[in-house]
Amino acid sequence: MTTMDTLSHWRLDRDPDGLAWLTFDRAGSAVNALSADTLAEFAVVLDALDKAPPKGLVIRSGKATGFIVGADVNEFAGLDTPEQARALVARGWNLFNRVAALAYPTLALIEGHCLGGGLELALACRYRLVADQPGASLALPEVMLGIFPGWGGMLRLPRLIGAPAALDMMLTGRGADARRAAALGLADARVPPRLLLAAARQTVLSGKTPRRARGLAGWTNRWPLKAIVAQRARRQIAAKDPQGHYPAAPAIVDLWEKHGGNALQAPELIDRILSSGTARNLLRVFRLQERLKANGKQAGIVPARRVHVVGAGVMGGDIAAWCALKGMTVTLQDQDMARIAPALKRAGELFSRRLKDPRQARAAFDRLIPDPSAAGVPLADVVIEAISEQPDAKRALYRSLEPRMKPEALLATNTSSLSLETLRAGLARPGRLIGIHFFNPVAKMPLVEVVHAAGDAGDAQARACAFVGQIDKLALPVRSAPGFLVNAVLAPYMLEAMRSVDEGVAPQAVDAAMVAFGMPMGPLELADTVGLDIARAAGEALADGAAPPRCLADRLARGELGRKSGQGFYAWRDGKAVKHAGAQAGAPAGLARRLIQPLIDATRQRVDAGIVADADLADAGVIFGTGFAPFTGGPLHYQGSEGPAPAGMAGSAVQ
Repeated sequence: MTTMDTLSHWRLDRDPDGLAWLTFDRAGSAVNALSADTLAEFAVVLDALDKAPPKGLVIRSGKATGFIVGADVNEFAGLDTPEQARALVARGWNLFNRVAALAYPTLALIEGHCLGGGLELALACRYRLVADQPGASLALPEVMLGIFPGWGGMLRLPRLIGAPAALDMMLTGRGADARRAAALGLADARVPPRLLLAAARQTVLSGKTPRRARGLAGWTNRWPLKAIVAQRARRQIAAKDPQGHYPAAPAIVDLWEKHGGNALQAPELIDRILSSGTARNLLRVFRLQERLKANGKQAGIVPARRVHVVGAGVMGGDIAAWCALKGMTVTLQDQDMARIAPALKRAGELFSRRLKDPRQARAAFDRLIPDPSAAGVPLADVVIEAISEQPDAKRALYRSLEPRMKPEALLATNTSSLSLETLRAGLARPGRLIGIHFFNPVAKMPLVEVVHAAGDAGDAQARACAFVGQIDKLALPVRSAPGFLVNAVLAPYMLEAMRSVDEGVAPQAVDAAMVAFGMPMGPLELADTVGLDIARAAGEALADGAAPPRCLADRLARGELGRKSGQGFYAWRDGKAVKHAGAQAGAPAGLARRLIQPLIDATRQRVDAGIVADADLADAGVIFGTGFAPFTGGPLHYQGSEGPAPAGMAGSAVQ
């Protein structure tokens, strides 16, 4: 039996003023996650406090990694029966209700991540303070795992910040940083780290009335506005997910509107959501993401501080901007300032969009230094080449860069198709060249392929993976081969889509079939976005001499390159494809199956050839590199799983 003397995960301290400080420091883990044993110990602490109530209770983290990252997802994955699912929901719901009912004031002292069940615990406290520093994130991301925030988040968040803002957080999983959390009323205040303890003491003993949504925001939790807000949310969900691939989102709206956020009042809904294939597959995707994140955590490697990027085109300029956004000093080289200027303009827009504080945006912009004379090369820890896909030009550039680089600096190419073996010819130290292949748009695509040649010792790969992790991207090691992984599986998929256009199927109908399947955009809109010239080059490298589809060749002959030229398979206006109502009709039955099969086959071939280490990593790469429907668990998992085909795979009208 656990007692206060045998706690493993919590430490309770009382100060002379009668204030209790409860520190959560989960044993044997780098992060705080709420599991059955940690919650059982928390209940023991509450029992002890019931016997000797403090003047106030402050709950804080003993981890440098943040407050609480949420519930232990392994416990969700291990649910085998409806009774287990309901018991898991009841465990947190009842315990956090107990916190909310405490007679003495409570405060959550939040530093870093406060996610899922961690935020639900914070919401059960009377007050919340958040450290005003980078890395703070308050979110209820359960919907991204195919589940719902069942431990009180659906009850308390709408009451605190109003239903529209709360539903937006719960239905998207988006987090709020310290500034936004305070603006929403999610946190009582954002506090400089050095003042946290003093502010916590003052706030928890202040006697202030707890925050509640006021005015119109407060009325949205009551009839009739509640029904209006719920109906609007359902329309937005249906517009984003017309096929109903992700059932957790409408379930959240139902639980809030009809059951006051208490999932225990709808046990059949608990059973349906937590046991769904979507939830299991999204939990699988979460684990795959964690595996990719682990690639970016390489022990003993000194973090990069300075980056030099050669090539200020769309890819090079956006790579440079992203590195500056993530705190690095970046020099950006091209032939002259006229070529660098557009990249600086895009960077300024990125910084303003991502960094709401103008001072932080200005600081990021100051870290991005135009460098036509390549003065940054000798200072850089990482040099990234992002020029055109011309082997001779790249090799000539490397010959000029290598003698000027620090001996320990990493030389990387952003090539999307050329082999490392070809590019390394002529280097004094061939092993220092590695591929770090970003995807367009850099700011949105999470995956980066780290490309190594067969027989590489691994040091450059480890350092490249660490660099990718440092800039908050997902590192996927792949062996050098035409198209690596992602482009190699996308090319046959897009080519098959183009062949269907050659056969008379309208481009919009092709894309509609794949969006119905669950892809974020159709293959032809994707080809337009990437650039039809780039799509042709990627296809040629993998087509074994086969002629390109006629619809592609004709458009290229007319100079129609897709979004960048304003015309491709679609006309483009203001960065968006122009689509016409009704044009998606007329696709033959089984089109989605026909289009997706080459992608699946190519993924399997890459695994069999050892380009990527195993099927799980291949699924992860295709999901995070192409947006492949996450609810399927990835192309290879999808093909090997049993059950009904998703919409768009059977002979339905949407195909």
